[in-house]
Amino acid sequence: MLWRAALLVPLALGCFSLHAANASSATESPAPLTFGILPIGGPSESLEAWRPMLDDMSKSLQRPVHSISVSTYEGLAQAMSEERVDVAFVSGVLALDAVSRDRMQVIAQLVGGNGSHGYYSVLLVQKDSPIHTLDDLYRQPGHWRFARGEALSTSGYLVPETQLFASHKIDSDTFFANVVVNNHQNNALAVANGEVDVATNNTADLERFAQHFPEQYARLRILWKSTLIPHAVIIVRSDLSPQLRASIANFITHYAKSGTHLTAELAKLKLIHDISGFIPANDATLIPFADINYTLERRRTLSAQWVNDAAMQTHLQKIESDHQKLVQRLKTNQSMELPYRGDGP
Repeated sequence: MLWRAALLVPLALGCFSLHAANASSATESPAPLTFGILPIGGPSESLEAWRPMLDDMSKSLQRPVHSISVSTYEGLAQAMSEERVDVAFVSGVLALDAVSRDRMQVIAQLVGGNGSHGYYSVLLVQKDSPIHTLDDLYRQPGHWRFARGEALSTSGYLVPETQLFASHKIDSDTFFANVVVNNHQNNALAVANGEVDVATNNTADLERFAQHFPEQYARLRILWKSTLIPHAVIIVRSDLSPQLRASIANFITHYAKSGTHLTAELAKLKLIHDISGFIPANDATLIPFADINYTLERRRTLSAQWVNDAAMQTHLQKIESDHQKLVQRLKTNQSMELPYRGDGP
């Protein structure tokens, strides 16, 4: 009897421990999500602006939502490639890289405060600048001081490079006397303060700049404006569960649309930027950015030195083929929209 009782005691204890472990795991908090933020102004400013909406997102999903904002586009791209970001607010170019590598998918697109679905890249000069036209700019290579965005910045580099300089067979990095690379805010300040002669920017960031730096904004003049660029998008990791991805998309695309908290939610969006909300979107939204990359690659190929014309033509054909495959893939993903559920996680 004693021997049998001795065996039953550890067995009972084991069952109790297993029950306790199961009860503990059942009450365990869901894993937190990390939300990556495209740097607008400074990283701390971006984190502060997004926090109220992300707190609402945390309540809706019933899980913690942490945020990360870095000072460069490259920093955010690296965080996504290292899978340190679950959800992100990014430019089309950054989204295209993440989507094409099968890491993330588009779920929503920003809508401007005026209802617009896009913005424009611009070139800025001082109001009293001797540069009155683009011809004034082109006439003096090696003379002007230039400020632009990072190589991954759509409006700060890629669009001006493809729509403006490429048509005149100009490489902005070699055309100007010197080139400074910085964010939109600092580049606008550099023009206003006479530190550079011309700089890239965009209409959305200029509206924010006018609010924060009205005196400096009054010194600026727009020299050139691009065609419409689709607004930034929100992407999620492809390996999150379908239910969680659907819940995230549901929260974001219904935020500040209706309900008793509508006024408060719209005010929170205003803190981020001049945003009225987000609309459902998919990977096909990124096709214009694939076209931008294609144009830039072609220009680089045509301006490079090749052993012979056949080698160049072979490379051009590869660029064309890769572009067509990417566009087809993005179009195919139109049909892969997430099923929207209720407000639960």
